[in-house]
Amino acid sequence: MAALLLTGGRVLDPANHLDATADVLILDGKISAVGKPLPPPAGAETLDVRGKIVCPGLIDIHVHLREPGQTTKETLATGTAAAARGGFTSLVCMPNTSPVIDNAGTVALIRERAAREGCVNVFVAAAISKNSAGEELAPIGGLKRAGVVAITDDGRCVQNHELMRRACEYARMFGLPVMDHCQDYSLVSDGVMHEGRWSTALGLRGWPASGEEMMVARNILLAELTGARIHCQHLSAAGSVALLRQARQRGVPISGEACPHHFTLTDAAVAGGEKFWAEDGKELAKLQNGALPGWPKYHTNFKMNPPLRSARDREAVLEGLADGTIEILCSDHAPHCDYEKEVEFDYAPFGITGLETELALSLMQLVHSKKTSLADLIAKFTVNPARLLSLPKGALTPGADADVTVFDPEAEWNFQAETSASKSQNSPFDGWKLRGRAVATIVGGRMAWSENARLVAAGN
Repeated sequence: MAALLLTGGRVLDPANHLDATADVLILDGKISAVGKPLPPPAGAETLDVRGKIVCPGLIDIHVHLREPGQTTKETLATGTAAAARGGFTSLVCMPNTSPVIDNAGTVALIRERAAREGCVNVFVAAAISKNSAGEELAPIGGLKRAGVVAITDDGRCVQNHELMRRACEYARMFGLPVMDHCQDYSLVSDGVMHEGRWSTALGLRGWPASGEEMMVARNILLAELTGARIHCQHLSAAGSVALLRQARQRGVPISGEACPHHFTLTDAAVAGGEKFWAEDGKELAKLQNGALPGWPKYHTNFKMNPPLRSARDREAVLEGLADGTIEILCSDHAPHCDYEKEVEFDYAPFGITGLETELALSLMQLVHSKKTSLADLIAKFTVNPARLLSLPKGALTPGADADVTVFDPEAEWNFQAETSASKSQNSPFDGWKLRGRAVATIVGGRMAWSENARLVAAGN
C-alpha cells in the first residue's frame, strides 16, 4: 500500500469549505483522510508541510502543449513538467496543433501520449470547426465520445454567427461547454498591440478593445438563445468585464477567465522598461520591493493575443476577479522558439509561456495586494474550473484522486526563463522577483515535482 502523509499544513479546500491546520493522508493514489492528528500507516512517507498551504491540485484550463506537430516549441513531456513545477496537477490542452484536434483519432493520440509521457493529468479540448477554419462544424458528438471536455477554436474565433449558434446547440445536447477566443477579425484587422496612446507613440498597428467586446456580446446573446454554457477565454478589456458582469447578474450561462499577464502588465510595457515602470508600474514596483528588470522597447515577449491593454483595462480585470465576475484563472501558456520571437514586432508570433509564473503573479496581484482572499484565489484554480468542465478534480474529499498542491505563499524567488522546464523561454517575467511558489505537486498520489529532489525520487 503506497502511503504519503502531509503533516501540519494549512489545508485550504474551497470545495469543502475547509480552512484549518490539518494532516492529509494519501493511500493508493486517493485521498484517505483529512484531519488532525492522523497517525501514519506503517511504511508511509511523511512530509512536514508546516507553514505551507495544502490545497487541491491546481487546474489550468488554457494551455498550448503544441503536440502533435509543433514539438520544437513544446511537448507533452516538457509542458507537463513545467506545469508540475508551477504547482498544477491538471491541464486542458488547446486544439490548435498540427493537425488540429478535430477528430476522435487525434484525441486518442494525445490522451495515449499524455498518459505515457506526461507527469500531470492532461484533458483535451477539441475544435469547434473542422481545422478550426470556422466553416464547417467538427463532429461534436464523436469528440464527446472520444473524451474531450470542451470545444474551442482557440487561437482563432468563429466569425460566422450562425455556425457558432449551431455549435452551441450541439454542445448543449452533448453536455460540453463552448470556450471562445473572442476576436472580431473585421475590427482587429492586422493589429499587433492595443489601440491607444502607446500604439500611436510607437507607430504600431492598433488592436481595439472593441474587437474583443463585440464577440463577448455575441456570446452572451447566444448563451441566452441556446442555453449553452459559453466560456470567454483570456478576457483583457474593461468593456468585456462589464458585459460579463451584467449578463451573469441576469442568470445567463456564461463565464470568463483571466491570465496573469493581463492583470499584471499594460500596453506601456511595449514602450520599454523605463517608460513602463514610470507610467504604470508604481503598484508593481511596490510588490517587487522596487526591484524591476528593464526591457528594451518593442520586445516581442510583450506581444500576446489578446494584447496587453491600458491601465484602465487592467484595473477592470482585477475588479472582475475580486468581485467574482471572472471565476477562473489560467495561463494561456503559449511557447514559441527563440528564433520566432527574435524578429520585428510586427512579424513575431503572439504568445508567452506562463505555467511556472502564474501562481506567484496571481498571489502578488490578488492576495498580497489584498484584493481577494487566499481561499478565493484557490477556488479560481480548483473547484471553479473543475465545475465548468465537469472534471472529477478540485477537491480533497476522501476517495477523490490524490491530486494535491503544496505551496509557500511567502517564498521569494527569481524566475529565470533559461532554467524553465518548458522547451521555450518566451516570458516577459524573465528576471522578475516573485513571491509565492509551489513546494510539491502530487498527482494521483505520486510526487510529480518537489523542491526536494529526494521526494520526487521516492514518489516515483
